[in-house]
Amino acid sequence: MYISRVFQQITKMNDSYLEKLLLKYSGNPIICPNITHPWEAYQTFNAGAILLEGKVHLVYRAVGVDEVSRFGYACSEDGFQVEERSEFPIYERPIYEARSRNEDFKTHPVSGGGFYGCEDPRLAIVKDDDNVYMTYTAFDPYELRVGITSIRVSDFLSKRWRWKGEKLLTPPGETHKNFVLFPEKIRGKYAVLHSISPKISIAYLDSLDLEEDEYILSQYRPTYNPEGWEAVVKGAGAPPLKTDEGWILFYHGIDKKDGMYKIGVMLLDTENPEEVLYRSPKPILKPDHWYENNGFKPGVVYTCGAVIKDERLLLYYGAADNYVCVAHAQLEFLDALGKGALKERSA
Repeated sequence: MYISRVFQQITKMNDSYLEKLLLKYSGNPIICPNITHPWEAYQTFNAGAILLEGKVHLVYRAVGVDEVSRFGYACSEDGFQVEERSEFPIYERPIYEARSRNEDFKTHPVSGGGFYGCEDPRLAIVKDDDNVYMTYTAFDPYELRVGITSIRVSDFLSKRWRWKGEKLLTPPGETHKNFVLFPEKIRGKYAVLHSISPKISIAYLDSLDLEEDEYILSQYRPTYNPEGWEAVVKGAGAPPLKTDEGWILFYHGIDKKDGMYKIGVMLLDTENPEEVLYRSPKPILKPDHWYENNGFKPGVVYTCGAVIKDERLLLYYGAADNYVCVAHAQLEFLDALGKGALKERSA
């Protein structure tokens, strides 16, 4: 097909070309901390996104005065301007219980500004399934695990936040993040991408209602690539987007030269998504605006959600662990990537 042929025309691309593939919205940031709401007074960032009834629905991470991490909700008609935003959290984990009576959990390491809760929501509606699924990092002072919950689409749209009870996908005592769910079954099974390093790793499940003590065993190991922009390959960003040419997967990497978090993109095979067809030799999004370099963690862009709306790709990302922003591109985005911006995995 056309895009496949173009993809194979590998050329040297400069930074100015790559920067034009995704345009940052001039009205960024679109969500900022709200000091009138104590639960989101400090940080609002890393939003998951889905498209329902023509609107973009965002679930974002918020950290407030109690330094607990929760999820808030926002909605946009056009994908850019937020017309609606929740006054209260729409999802939070049960109150943390200290493991010893005299323990203060705030003496333990912090995760992205919070000491306890849930972070980095990623939303997916699986084809022919009437649920909104949400994977996220579930953390307490001792460990980072991956949790999953779901809600009926009708309840989500009606804002009846009747989430199903949390299920932890990863075993205790291990650190895991960045699990994403494919928006349709692959070979008749739910597909959870749980690592991109050192290789693409996907768990295929008959059901997302795992039995007690049943876990996804992930073998994530950071990939160090001193010659590339992603000196450290971290993990998947937004859940994959399906195109005629394969699954578009945005991912995070850390640039050794400046220590910044940046976003790259790869194309996975449609039927065998463990196979990487092409990947970006340079980042397609990097922190170069004030809102990406002033916050809890300067020099960070981090995506958890992307949608295609009205022939336009919308990529939502956290900036400096403080704000929610959006970058956008026409659907020719994939064509543009093919004009040399991606290279074969083996190249």
